[in-house]
Amino acid sequence: MPGFTQIMEIKTSRIDEVQALMEKMEAESGDTVVSTRALLTSDRDRPGYYLAIIEFESFEEAMKQSNDPVTTDFAKQLSILLDAPPKFYNLDVVRVMAG
Repeated sequence: MPGFTQIMEIKTSRIDEVQALMEKMEAESGDTVVSTRALLTSDRDRPGYYLAIIEFESFEEAMKQSNDPVTTDFAKQLSILLDAPPKFYNLDVVRVMAG
């Protein structure tokens, strides 16, 4: 059951606006979203830092979403709300352990 996970690290003092933008994107993208799961987390050790963890069935599915116009527009709007450029981690899933 390998897959692909992307982690986007952001720094922002405007998290409420970021979340509102995420909700708008989710509503507008409808069935074009190909991710299987997405989490937004807050870093307890670094206030103002957040990690978006997005899981996909494959790298190809992730690229399909990345190239979607809704995603491109979201990224442009998101950049305005950030205190620093986002940092990306592109991860191939090697193993999944049941909890």
